Amino acid sequence: MTRLLGIDLGERRIGLAVADTDSGGVRPLATIRRADHARDARTIARVCEEQRIDEVVVGLPLNMDGSEGPQAAETRLWAAEIEPALKRSIIWRDERLTSEAAESRMERASRGRAGGPPSAASRSGRRARIDREAAAAILQAELDAR
Repeated sequence: MTRLLGIDLGERRIGLAVADTDSGGVRPLATIRRADHARDARTIARVCEEQRIDEVVVGLPLNMDGSEGPQAAETRLWAAEIEPALKRSIIWRDERLTSEAAESRMERASRGRAGGPPSAASRSGRRARIDREAAAAILQAELDAR
């Protein structure tokens, strides 16, 4: 059995999900606040140890035409900085539209107490959940490809 950690890297948050190749089960795990590369590396390395991860799958944000733009370059740079601390291989997976797919699978955002817009905390929690779900979608794509 191979255990995989899926990563959806955002500007402010990192969505994480876990899967194993035997069962094909994928589950959203956590959303962490993005920090500097060293702290991100320590946090993700700790998650890899706790979850007994063998391989790390990072979503690569390609342009709609399949080319790599500035965001893909930033993601590759981030991964290159944290990879030595992980002591695991990094696999790239196209992540186009994973956040949109994750959001469409979720129920609508709840309204605020008086029927108004959701609170800031509610919006932040929803975005964090979308990040975890997007990481799960990245892992599902990897499992499907295998």
